[in-house]
Amino acid sequence: MHYPLRILFLCTHNSARSQMAEALTRTMGKGDFEAHSAGNEPSGIHPLAIKAMQEVNIELIGQRSKHVSEYADQLFDVIITVCDRARETCPTFPGEPELVHWSFEDPSSVEGDEETQLRAFRNARNFIRDRLSLWLLNKRKLLREAGYNVVV
Repeated sequence: MHYPLRILFLCTHNSARSQMAEALTRTMGKGDFEAHSAGNEPSGIHPLAIKAMQEVNIELIGQRSKHVSEYADQLFDVIITVCDRARETCPTFPGEPELVHWSFEDPSSVEGDEETQLRAFRNARNFIRDRLSLWLLNKRKLLREAGYNVVV
């Protein structure tokens, strides 16, 4: 285990769920976690993901949609897949990282008017935030037990 804990969020398109998870981890992690995201078929950050995150005062500025190959030789403590397809195609990473799978519905697949679609992005953001909140709390406990001086 490293400090800060290095996390890679994987999703097929790296356009919404993994991008939101990366930004939420940076904000909620307060320096205890180094978050990255990537996808097997990166397609750019979805505008409604940006909007949903801005509503909770988190900017996706500086983030970009990346191919997982950019991280192929890097060491991570945890790889988190946030869609079933990414889980099935997750490449092998060096260093035996912990593999975690969280299946969140793809908000970009929701049809309807913009408000209906935005609601799907808000729901995804909130589900990810809630899951991350508990997960980060648990990981901070493990970091403290390992002797790291984590942010409270």
